[in-house]
Amino acid sequence: MPGSVRARWVVGAVGLVVVAGIAIAVWPDGASAQDPEIAISRSSCGQGWTDPKPGAQTFNLHNTGSVTSEVDLIDPATGVVYGEVEGLGAGTTRPLPVTLGNGKYAFRCLPEDSSAIVGPVSTVSGGAERGPGVAPVTNNDLLQPLKAYQAHVTQGLVQLVGDIGPVKDAVHRGDRAGAQAAWLTAHLTYERLGAAYDAFGDSDGALNGTTAGLPGGVTDPGFTGFHRLEYGLWHGEDLGALGAVADQLDSDAHALQDSFAKSQVDGNDLGLRAHEIVENALQFELTGRTDYGSGTNLATARANLDGVQTVLDVLRPVLAPRFPQLSTVDSWMKRTETALDGARRADGSWTPVGQLSAPQRQKINGDVAELTEQLAPIAAIAEPRRVS
Repeated sequence: MPGSVRARWVVGAVGLVVVAGIAIAVWPDGASAQDPEIAISRSSCGQGWTDPKPGAQTFNLHNTGSVTSEVDLIDPATGVVYGEVEGLGAGTTRPLPVTLGNGKYAFRCLPEDSSAIVGPVSTVSGGAERGPGVAPVTNNDLLQPLKAYQAHVTQGLVQLVGDIGPVKDAVHRGDRAGAQAAWLTAHLTYERLGAAYDAFGDSDGALNGTTAGLPGGVTDPGFTGFHRLEYGLWHGEDLGALGAVADQLDSDAHALQDSFAKSQVDGNDLGLRAHEIVENALQFELTGRTDYGSGTNLATARANLDGVQTVLDVLRPVLAPRFPQLSTVDSWMKRTETALDGARRADGSWTPVGQLSAPQRQKINGDVAELTEQLAPIAAIAEPRRVS
């Protein structure tokens, strides 16, 4: 985001959001006159740091060049990042607040359409030991996780197509109970593929869209897919008429399977979706906003966690050396899974959100909300960055 600052430690920030030790702050234009001004351009980087000192301080990064640049404060030996400003526009100045411990530092500038420049090395001494920075994740680091996730989704779509077949068959033979059971199986298969939704394009709306924004609501011709079929199955619609809805769902699933073979999940989506999936579950599933009659929102939320777990598993080699709180995330994942599993009845059905007891609802909402917070840093840590 233009004008944003990411730093491991930030002091005196206005509008600061701190998540698991990583601070993200949005700063206004302007700078304090007493802070050192660091010059940034296509030809030089980091000029102006003449008095290295430990502790809390602010660098005023001034882009004297003609193109936008990203600026990192790094350990020049390892490339570990201790502060970052993105989108530093030509002719603008942004503050970078940091707290520096003992060690060597340099500014690395990454101008648009130009190679990285690493400025002069400054040594800070006489202060506290340096805290942890974050090693940047590159596109190369994400090649193997993306390959693994792509294969997972490809196999998941095979299962999806296979699971939708029994739904269509049950509808056509007039077996409402059978169609309802098969619908849930197929819908949960789809809900486990959360980090790939952006790569699905328009197919996601066709398969899993809601009535949001449709003037005709549940009768709108644009209302298709799982939720349209859910509405009909649980509201007593004629199964003969629902045959066309089931056929379209089946056709759309096959189309997605074919198109995904020529698509690619964006590397930036893996870490981003891990957080967004749970955030969306909190907003839509735990409120019942996407319930069209089946009362299975909590089953959907549980399937969403399976999808998040897959993302964490493929990203683990990238996250483990960069995110000390990963074990805490793992603990909250298990805790939240257990809370949601408690809503599954002995006969395999799920308690609708509206039928939860107050303590159950508070427990589930609290655990999902906390898990959302715990997952938030992963989006920033796993975002692929330039280093050259």
